[in-house]
Amino acid sequence: MNQTIRILAALAEPTRFEAMRLLWDGREHCVCELMKVLDKGQSTMSRHMTALKKAGLVVDRRDAQWVRYRRNPDLPSFVVTLIEAAFKNAKESKNLPARRACRKAA
Repeated sequence: MNQTIRILAALAEPTRFEAMRLLWDGREHCVCELMKVLDKGQSTMSRHMTALKKAGLVVDRRDAQWVRYRRNPDLPSFVVTLIEAAFKNAKESKNLPARRACRKAA
């Protein structure tokens, strides 16, 4: 699988997308902070962060019992452009009317 597809697949999951938004500021964030902001348990957050790490989007550092994550500072410029476009599009999409679910025929 090529790098672009791995990145898009990792970001397609809403929790991972929101985690990347939080990490996009370039600072380190403790996994406990991500858990609190995203309202996720430790095992769920750990699984999502592992997926982002495998995609090459984040780097981590162990700090006692916690793991601290930050955006990978070595992301290629095309990846940065791709992610920033996704964030911008998501922000603009929030202003669109909500889609209504299709009803099954009775």
